[in-house]
Amino acid sequence: MKKKKRQEYYCKNCGEIHYKWQGRCKACGSWNSLVERTETDFITKTPENTPVKLEQIETTKEYRIKFPDNELNRVLGGGLVPGSIVLLGGEPGIGKSTLLLQLALNANARVLYVSGEEALKQIKLRSERLTKTNDELFILAETNLETILANVLQLLPDIVIIDSIQTITSNTLESPVGSITQMREITAKIMNLAKKEYISFFLVGHITKEGTIAGPKLLEHMVDVVLYFEGDRNLYYRILRSVKNRFGSVPELGIYEMRSEGLLPVENPSALFLSHSSEQYAGVSTTATMQGMRAFLVEIQALVSQTMFPSPQRTTTGFPQKRLNMLIAVLEKHCNIFFADKDIFLNIAGGFNITEPATDLAVAAALYSSYKNIKIPKTWAFAGEVSLTGEIRPVSNINNRLVEADRLGFTHFISAKQNTKSSVNINWIQLPNILSVIELLDNIQ
Repeated sequence: MKKKKRQEYYCKNCGEIHYKWQGRCKACGSWNSLVERTETDFITKTPENTPVKLEQIETTKEYRIKFPDNELNRVLGGGLVPGSIVLLGGEPGIGKSTLLLQLALNANARVLYVSGEEALKQIKLRSERLTKTNDELFILAETNLETILANVLQLLPDIVIIDSIQTITSNTLESPVGSITQMREITAKIMNLAKKEYISFFLVGHITKEGTIAGPKLLEHMVDVVLYFEGDRNLYYRILRSVKNRFGSVPELGIYEMRSEGLLPVENPSALFLSHSSEQYAGVSTTATMQGMRAFLVEIQALVSQTMFPSPQRTTTGFPQKRLNMLIAVLEKHCNIFFADKDIFLNIAGGFNITEPATDLAVAAALYSSYKNIKIPKTWAFAGEVSLTGEIRPVSNINNRLVEADRLGFTHFISAKQNTKSSVNINWIQLPNILSVIELLDNIQ
């Protein structure tokens, strides 16, 4: 056995490794944060684990833990894979703890719920609002990692929920709670136990003011699934979004409605983002957008009005500001429509955030509708990317969008000319450029 020692220094703030001491960390710029340690590597001549050929690996159908919550199953890619680690982030008070406690009560499995933020009686009071019960649910109020892992090995649950990872500390580390070093080492130990014992972990992560999960980005690389729980606390619904999934597609969405008895899955999410009024208004259009493999119909609202100031306003809610500026420039260049003296306000109904380029066509239609005071029929839907040349580019998953529009009773669907035909029973209008869309809207009676 050959033993090799190497001297190194790591930063207590960001975890960056340095091989010689210096007063300032090159990665994060903090002073006097380097700590000395000795890394010992053991190199054996006869390794215990050896590589095998790819064709020699036997595969079986992957087993997944199914939940009564179909929205959660969809976001996880069809269910929870045993031995996987799921990181859940979201703003304070958005409902992360409620969602996971509800999962623990509804799961047909043995669950250990570890809380580092609440006492046992507080968790009991929250659980009384929820209707389900689980005889195999165990609650532990603890922040010490070694105690938590000892209870996991003794209980051997199917699922472990830790709320939250930033409150957990380890006896082997001297850094403060919630520090980068603590979170990285704690997650590594949890990952080793999860893969060894095939125990699934849900980790709750706090987020920063920028909306990302607090701590090192390495934390998101280590886990198998990263979910974000989003929504406006002034509204009743919540969105569970998948941004990373080693066992399924991204970005999948799950829609929930917040009620006094807990979070209820929404079976028809398009109804949340569409107006229920039968009256038509100028500046309103409908787009068919995709989130993962799921199609949504979302209402776009635009207001174009005369400005009283030298610099007109450009305000968006739920849509990228730069994308709106680009569409305004395309309409001015190719359709001879001038917005230089107009204030423009754009809103995605229901507080939904859309970044998909397929929404361009509906946004352009809503802007022109408000500019000319044209009322677009409520049974028309749009899907197409608008290029800088004014061309309407085809979008992916067109059949899923058409099926969703047809299911909700839409009669006309406007998209790019290059999209292939579909057998859906709907009047599908395929146009080559944005000017042809403007001409179509001008002919609305």
